[in-house]
Amino acid sequence: MNGRRGRRAARSLVEGEAETLTWADERDGDGSGARHSARWRSESGAPPPGRVVVADDRVKADDAYRLACEGTALLWQGDFQNARQLLQAMMRRVDRPPKRAQRKRQQAAEPSLTQAFHMHRQAQAQRARTLGMVLIPVEAGHVVPLRRAPDVRQACFEAYGPGDEPYVVSLRELLGVIGAHEWREKGVSIPALGGDRIHPHYGVFSPVRGEYVSLVAEAPLPVSRSLAYDIGTGTGVLAAVLARRGLERVVATDQDPRALACAHENITRLGLTDRVEVVEADLWPPSPSGGASLVVCNPPWVPARPSSPLEHAVYDPESRMLRAYLGGLAQHLAPGGEGWLILSDLAEHLGLRTRAELLAAFDAGGLKVAGRLDAKPVHPRAADADDQLHEARAAEVTSLWRLVPA
Repeated sequence: MNGRRGRRAARSLVEGEAETLTWADERDGDGSGARHSARWRSESGAPPPGRVVVADDRVKADDAYRLACEGTALLWQGDFQNARQLLQAMMRRVDRPPKRAQRKRQQAAEPSLTQAFHMHRQAQAQRARTLGMVLIPVEAGHVVPLRRAPDVRQACFEAYGPGDEPYVVSLRELLGVIGAHEWREKGVSIPALGGDRIHPHYGVFSPVRGEYVSLVAEAPLPVSRSLAYDIGTGTGVLAAVLARRGLERVVATDQDPRALACAHENITRLGLTDRVEVVEADLWPPSPSGGASLVVCNPPWVPARPSSPLEHAVYDPESRMLRAYLGGLAQHLAPGGEGWLILSDLAEHLGLRTRAELLAAFDAGGLKVAGRLDAKPVHPRAADADDQLHEARAAEVTSLWRLVPA
């Protein structure tokens, strides 16, 4: 879950630049319901809604929820804080299954974990579509022209860049942008860095699950410490840990512009620019003769198809990045060097990948296992018995596989 969790997140920005949202406002002074349009923004890659109505503080939550379920978006023209309350009311409704569905589930056979995973994904996608139907207008300069609206200029600049033209964005996404700005300001304390903080950027995976960082901080280092690669660096947290552990030079790669900027900023803040170089590359940097003493990679853990560009940070279709790393590792190692693969076995518990398939990928890459360190997750969802995937999450183990050429 290191670097590639944030890759491709910016692609939706490019893909959505030409898209326009169009609507009619029946409240226009002449009563004509003239057509209006503005740029449509969606980091998830969602298309602009085809049906839009103008809404304000008078709309009731039940009516808003019904319209959203039918695919009609509500362009908000009322009080911003009331829009937040409306979204919260819609969340309660979407998370409360109908009694008919409850009875049907009680009568149905218990699904397998694999079936439960796909049902969960479908439900989450539908939830996102429904809650994404509350829209907020934003003027040029990232100014929200609504009563009691927060100042979102800096948060939106960090996520979107310069705001040279008006646009419309879902309230749910805008709140995510605001939250990401707050995390960027506050940072995440990293025990393996002595409590120093890593500051994640919007669209780059935040190192809030500390077990994988701890594994990199605890694993025995190879004899030679001259050069390490951090493949898919993201925030740069693992590159920083390696440098603090005494690696003389660390090359941290990523191909997502947001991740590259984030890693460079964190490495600079930590005073490690003399030992860590952030390089734009798809997996492998240009290799010096001799290869690296240590190569570290923490790819997305779940081999499933993402439903939006942002989900490429979580899901690795057909384990493509994992297989690419394992397939190229041996040729990028110096004699006596080793590669570290940090990987959760959640996919195995969900029936999406078997341990035999993982070991076969090692063999196919000409690799053998020199050792393994394990850690149990401590995030709240692992202990949530009401989670639909609780059985898999409770059994999950994150491992650092020490791999060497066979």
